[in-house]
Amino acid sequence: MAEFHEWFAGLSASLVSDSLDRLRGTHGLRPMHGAQPLLGRALTVQVAPGDNLYIHAALRQAQPGDVLVIDGAGNTERALVGEILLSAARARGVLGFVVDGAVRDVDAFIREGFPCYGRNVTPRGPYKNGPGSINGTVSIDGNLVSPGDIVLGDADGLVFIPADQAGQIARQARSLHAKEQRILADIVAGAYDDTWLDAIIK
Repeated sequence: MAEFHEWFAGLSASLVSDSLDRLRGTHGLRPMHGAQPLLGRALTVQVAPGDNLYIHAALRQAQPGDVLVIDGAGNTERALVGEILLSAARARGVLGFVVDGAVRDVDAFIREGFPCYGRNVTPRGPYKNGPGSINGTVSIDGNLVSPGDIVLGDADGLVFIPADQAGQIARQARSLHAKEQRILADIVAGAYDDTWLDAIIK
Protein backbone atom coordinates (compact mmCIF):
# COMPACT_ATOMS: atom_id res chain seq x y z
CA MET A 1 0.00 0.00 0.00
CA ALA A 2 2.89 2.38 0.62
CA GLU A 3 3.75 2.19 -3.08
CA PHE A 4 0.15 2.87 -4.12
CA HIS A 5 -0.08 5.83 -1.76
CA GLU A 6 3.08 7.30 -3.28
CA TRP A 7 1.70 6.84 -6.80
CA PHE A 8 -1.75 8.34 -6.22
CA ALA A 9 -1.30 10.80 -3.35
CA GLY A 10 -2.61 14.23 -4.34
CA LEU A 11 -4.30 13.05 -7.53
CA SER A 12 -7.98 13.79 -8.02
CA ALA A 13 -10.63 11.26 -8.92
CA SER A 14 -11.37 13.27 -12.07
CA LEU A 15 -7.78 13.07 -13.33
CA VAL A 16 -7.61 9.34 -12.69
CA SER A 17 -10.98 8.87 -14.42
CA ASP A 18 -9.64 10.78 -17.43
CA SER A 19 -6.64 8.43 -17.43
CA LEU A 20 -9.09 5.51 -17.63
CA ASP A 21 -10.50 6.84 -20.93
CA ARG A 22 -13.23 8.69 -19.01
CA LEU A 23 -15.11 5.40 -18.82
CA ARG A 24 -14.70 4.58 -15.15
CA GLY A 25 -15.85 6.33 -12.01
CA THR A 26 -19.01 6.68 -9.99
CA HIS A 27 -21.86 9.00 -10.87
CA GLY A 28 -24.62 8.02 -8.43
CA LEU A 29 -22.66 7.82 -5.15
CA ARG A 30 -21.83 10.86 -3.07
CA PRO A 31 -19.60 11.55 -0.08
CA MET A 32 -21.58 11.45 3.17
CA HIS A 33 -18.65 12.47 5.36
CA GLY A 34 -17.47 15.82 4.05
CA ALA A 35 -14.28 16.46 2.11
CA GLN A 36 -11.82 13.92 3.56
CA PRO A 37 -10.16 12.07 0.63
CA LEU A 38 -9.96 8.29 0.46
CA LEU A 39 -7.15 6.09 -0.82
CA GLY A 40 -6.99 2.41 0.06
CA ARG A 41 -7.31 -1.20 -1.01
CA ALA A 42 -10.68 -2.79 -1.81
CA LEU A 43 -12.12 -5.46 0.46
CA THR A 44 -15.24 -6.35 -1.50
CA VAL A 45 -18.55 -7.42 -0.01
CA GLN A 46 -21.81 -8.42 -1.65
CA VAL A 47 -24.94 -8.30 0.48
CA ALA A 48 -28.62 -9.02 0.10
CA PRO A 49 -30.63 -5.81 -0.42
CA GLY A 50 -31.07 -4.04 2.91
CA ASP A 51 -29.02 -6.64 4.83
CA ASN A 52 -25.60 -6.03 6.40
CA LEU A 53 -24.74 -9.42 7.94
CA TYR A 54 -21.79 -9.93 5.60
CA ILE A 55 -20.43 -6.46 6.25
CA HIS A 56 -19.99 -7.48 9.88
CA ALA A 57 -18.42 -10.74 8.69
CA ALA A 58 -16.04 -8.88 6.35
CA LEU A 59 -14.71 -6.81 9.25
CA ARG A 60 -13.33 -10.02 10.74
CA GLN A 61 -11.07 -10.27 7.69
CA ALA A 62 -10.25 -6.58 7.34
CA GLN A 63 -6.64 -5.41 7.43
CA PRO A 64 -5.29 -1.90 8.00
CA GLY A 65 -5.50 0.04 4.75
CA ASP A 66 -8.63 -1.72 3.51
CA VAL A 67 -11.72 0.03 2.19
CA LEU A 68 -14.97 -1.92 2.46
CA VAL A 69 -16.54 -1.81 -1.01
CA ILE A 70 -20.12 -2.96 -0.56
CA ASP A 71 -22.42 -4.05 -3.36
CA GLY A 72 -25.92 -3.48 -2.03
CA ALA A 73 -27.49 -3.64 -5.51
CA GLY A 74 -28.33 0.06 -5.27
CA ASN A 75 -31.14 -0.63 -2.80
CA THR A 76 -31.83 2.41 -0.62
CA GLU A 77 -34.71 1.18 1.54
CA ARG A 78 -32.44 0.34 4.49
CA ALA A 79 -29.07 1.69 5.61
CA LEU A 80 -26.21 -0.78 5.40
CA VAL A 81 -23.69 1.12 7.54
CA GLY A 82 -23.87 3.60 10.41
CA GLU A 83 -21.99 4.69 13.52
CA ILE A 84 -21.55 1.19 15.00
CA LEU A 85 -19.87 -0.15 11.86
CA LEU A 86 -17.89 3.08 11.50
CA SER A 87 -16.41 2.56 14.97
CA ALA A 88 -15.76 -1.15 14.44
CA ALA A 89 -14.12 -0.52 11.07
CA ARG A 90 -11.88 2.26 12.34
CA ALA A 91 -10.72 0.06 15.22
CA ARG A 92 -9.50 -2.46 12.63
CA GLY A 93 -7.64 0.10 10.55
CA VAL A 94 -10.26 0.25 7.78
CA LEU A 95 -10.00 3.56 5.93
CA GLY A 96 -13.55 3.99 4.65
CA PHE A 97 -16.77 2.61 3.21
CA VAL A 98 -18.08 2.60 -0.34
CA VAL A 99 -21.74 1.58 -0.31
CA ASP A 100 -23.89 1.02 -3.38
CA GLY A 101 -26.90 1.46 -1.15
CA ALA A 102 -28.02 3.64 1.75
CA VAL A 103 -26.23 4.98 4.83
CA ARG A 104 -27.33 6.36 8.18
CA ASP A 105 -25.79 8.26 11.14
CA VAL A 106 -24.34 10.73 8.67
CA ASP A 107 -23.56 13.16 11.47
CA ALA A 108 -21.13 10.59 12.89
CA PHE A 109 -19.32 10.20 9.57
CA ILE A 110 -19.02 13.98 9.31
CA ARG A 111 -17.90 14.37 12.92
CA GLU A 112 -15.30 11.61 12.66
CA GLY A 113 -14.16 12.55 9.15
CA PHE A 114 -14.45 8.88 8.20
CA PRO A 115 -14.85 8.51 4.43
CA CYS A 116 -18.20 7.01 3.47
CA TYR A 117 -19.75 7.13 0.02
CA GLY A 118 -23.35 6.07 -0.51
CA ARG A 119 -26.33 6.40 -2.75
CA ASN A 120 -28.80 7.77 -0.23
CA VAL A 121 -29.55 8.36 3.47
CA THR A 122 -32.27 6.75 5.56
CA PRO A 123 -32.80 6.18 9.30
CA ARG A 124 -34.17 2.69 8.60
CA GLY A 125 -31.83 -0.02 9.83
CA PRO A 126 -30.73 -3.21 8.07
CA TYR A 127 -31.64 -6.87 8.39
CA LYS A 128 -28.99 -9.38 9.45
CA ASN A 129 -30.09 -12.55 7.69
CA GLY A 130 -27.78 -12.87 4.68
CA PRO A 131 -26.95 -14.24 2.26
CA GLY A 132 -23.79 -12.56 1.05
CA SER A 133 -20.19 -13.05 -0.01
CA ILE A 134 -16.74 -11.60 0.63
CA ASN A 135 -13.78 -11.03 -1.70
CA GLY A 136 -15.53 -11.57 -5.00
CA THR A 137 -15.86 -9.17 -7.91
CA VAL A 138 -18.70 -6.72 -7.25
CA SER A 139 -20.58 -4.07 -9.22
CA ILE A 140 -20.53 -0.58 -7.73
CA ASP A 141 -22.54 2.07 -9.55
CA GLY A 142 -21.71 0.44 -12.88
CA ASN A 143 -18.04 -0.23 -12.06
CA LEU A 144 -16.61 -3.72 -11.60
CA VAL A 145 -14.37 -3.86 -8.53
CA SER A 146 -12.14 -6.79 -7.59
CA PRO A 147 -10.48 -7.50 -4.25
CA GLY A 148 -7.24 -5.55 -3.93
CA ASP A 149 -8.18 -2.85 -6.46
CA ILE A 150 -7.18 0.67 -5.49
CA VAL A 151 -10.02 2.89 -4.28
CA LEU A 152 -9.56 6.64 -4.74
CA GLY A 153 -12.25 9.05 -3.64
CA ASP A 154 -12.71 12.77 -3.14
CA ALA A 155 -15.51 15.33 -3.28
CA ASP A 156 -16.23 14.46 -6.93
CA GLY A 157 -16.74 10.74 -6.32
CA LEU A 158 -14.74 7.54 -6.71
CA VAL A 159 -12.59 5.64 -9.15
CA PHE A 160 -11.43 2.04 -8.86
CA ILE A 161 -8.02 1.18 -10.26
CA PRO A 162 -7.07 -2.41 -11.08
CA ALA A 163 -4.05 -3.25 -8.96
CA ASP A 164 -2.08 -4.66 -11.90
CA GLN A 165 -2.53 -1.41 -13.85
CA ALA A 166 -1.93 1.00 -10.99
CA GLY A 167 1.57 2.13 -11.93
CA GLN A 168 0.70 2.86 -15.54
CA ILE A 169 -2.51 4.68 -14.64
CA ALA A 170 -0.72 6.75 -12.01
CA ARG A 171 1.88 7.85 -14.57
CA GLN A 172 -0.84 8.85 -17.03
CA ALA A 173 -2.67 10.79 -14.33
CA ARG A 174 0.54 12.57 -13.26
CA SER A 175 1.12 13.58 -16.89
CA LEU A 176 -2.44 14.93 -17.16
CA HIS A 177 -1.98 16.78 -13.87
CA ALA A 178 1.14 18.50 -15.20
CA LYS A 179 -0.70 19.45 -18.40
CA GLU A 180 -3.62 20.90 -16.45
CA GLN A 181 -1.27 22.93 -14.26
CA ARG A 182 0.34 24.43 -17.38
CA ILE A 183 -3.09 25.35 -18.78
CA LEU A 184 -4.14 26.96 -15.50
CA ALA A 185 -0.89 28.93 -15.39
CA ASP A 186 -1.45 30.11 -18.96
CA ILE A 187 -4.97 31.30 -18.07
CA VAL A 188 -3.62 33.31 -15.15
CA ALA A 189 -0.94 34.78 -17.43
CA GLY A 190 -3.50 35.71 -20.09
CA ALA A 191 -1.96 33.29 -22.58
CA TYR A 192 -4.59 30.57 -22.79
CA ASP A 193 -4.34 28.82 -26.17
CA ASP A 194 -7.72 27.67 -27.48
CA THR A 195 -6.68 27.25 -31.11
CA TRP A 196 -7.52 23.53 -30.81
CA LEU A 197 -11.13 24.65 -31.29
CA ASP A 198 -10.42 25.73 -34.88
CA ALA A 199 -10.15 22.17 -36.16
CA ILE A 200 -13.49 21.25 -34.58
CA ILE A 201 -15.63 24.36 -35.07
CA LYS A 202 -15.64 25.55 -38.64
